[in-house]
Amino acid sequence: MKKGLKIATIGGGSSYTPELIEGFINYHKELPVSEIWLVDIEEGKEKLEIVGNLAKRMVEKAGVPIDIHLTLDRKAALKDADYVTTQLRVGLLEARAKDERIPLKYGVLGQETNGPGGLFKALRTIPVILDICREMEELCPDAWLINFTNPAGMITEAVLRYSNIKRVVGLCNVPIGMEMGVAHLLNVDHERVRIDFAGLNHMVYGLDVFVDGVSVKDKVIQLITDPDNSITMNNIHAMGWEPEFLKALNLFPCPYHNYYYKTGDMLEEELKTFKEGGTRAEVVKQLEHDLFELYKDPKLAIKPPQLEKRGGAYYSDAAVRLIHSMYTDKRDIQAVNTMNNGAIASIPNDSAVEISCVITKDGPKPLAFGDLPVAVRGLVQQIKSFERVTIEAAVTGDYDTALLAMTINPLVPSDRVGKMILDEMLEAHKEYLPQFFKSYEVKKETSALN
Repeated sequence: MKKGLKIATIGGGSSYTPELIEGFINYHKELPVSEIWLVDIEEGKEKLEIVGNLAKRMVEKAGVPIDIHLTLDRKAALKDADYVTTQLRVGLLEARAKDERIPLKYGVLGQETNGPGGLFKALRTIPVILDICREMEELCPDAWLINFTNPAGMITEAVLRYSNIKRVVGLCNVPIGMEMGVAHLLNVDHERVRIDFAGLNHMVYGLDVFVDGVSVKDKVIQLITDPDNSITMNNIHAMGWEPEFLKALNLFPCPYHNYYYKTGDMLEEELKTFKEGGTRAEVVKQLEHDLFELYKDPKLAIKPPQLEKRGGAYYSDAAVRLIHSMYTDKRDIQAVNTMNNGAIASIPNDSAVEISCVITKDGPKPLAFGDLPVAVRGLVQQIKSFERVTIEAAVTGDYDTALLAMTINPLVPSDRVGKMILDEMLEAHKEYLPQFFKSYEVKKETSALN
């Protein structure tokens, strides 16, 4: 009989892992984790050993009875797991750099989860996640899959539609980051802040903002019109909002809305950064290098504060908080990616949405908000269409479907530009897109004959 919970973390060599370990240490009295299996691929072996040894030192320093296992054998990690967390990056940071650089050549935003970059991250990642799901069906069919691999919303929907794993929750650090930002702006504890979230991953809106149960939305909207008060992330340049626009919108936008409401400004900023030396991927590479140099220090036995410079700060905080609430049936409210089930009237019931939920032992139960306001409904529906078509392309490897997904994304200006970007990115990521290349080669041969 098992004495405690087994956690399997796919992508265990990630720089975020110390935050995850810290969370399990902090919650250990109520969340009796007895073993954590950190698993990675051969290319990540060195990082896995570095971060895994830090994890062992952290657990030893904290004096908690958690065994840390390091392995390249995913099936051994999954066997009898209670919770599976996924934090992987197919193609590593080199793939991210291509996702950011190639669209910029065509005057299109290059961003890892939006536009062409988001499309290709999904095309590379969804087949891998579905493989993990098939292994879970065999090795730990009752486990919960807690995914914070991006694009989290599309991955959640892909799992719901194309696997037999229904115990899946997608997680993003944007909602918790927005709550933290409001708490900082208002100089109150984070626990006192609640935001009613509804929308999609990286397309989520705060419908209302509360402190101690009292709405402060108008005050927060007024505050964030000042660029100095912008609530953003380390990977998104903050530009501030026009006061009249925010007042008319009457919603709390997330940082990623900059790409849709300020497309030209964000593109100009990205092109400038690109010319000056690179994209966000290059910045992250340097941050990761510096972090792993820190992690190597045998005297280090805590999560270093430098980790918060990564754009994904609070990811692991959110993950452990979620697992704790599910295990203890806490029934608190958290924003996660889950099946809509009628919570947002203008999105299909069987689609994944990012929404405030009551977190129970049986999983998240979405709060019902009805229709989204008409001012944002169409944009959210357009992105949901993009997500659905992207998932179909990832599963089928169909070139035409991928081009359709590319073109219906609002950040892509035309089918012609979309096709040029698609063709170059398919070649650039060929190693990680085997599902495409039989049909793609036929398509190119036919085109040449014409």
